[in-house]
Amino acid sequence: MELIVKFWAQLAAGVAGIVWVVRVEASVRANDKEIRRLQHQRNEDQAAHKEARAQTNDMLGEVRSDIKELLRRNR
Repeated sequence: MELIVKFWAQLAAGVAGIVWVVRVEASVRANDKEIRRLQHQRNEDQAAHKEARAQTNDMLGEVRSDIKELLRRNR
């Protein structure tokens, strides 16, 4: 009992340190989870934009072909 009374400040600091480490670890895990979610969302967005660009390029190709055909007819 004398040991606890003599070193109560150090014991309290040790417990507080352990609690702080646990909280930091939980924060790191939450941040890691959020980063993974954002990476997944970014990949999905990139795939959607790639598909949209492909569709736009196809449409522009058709328009270009139509313009060329109209120019050929007018000659």
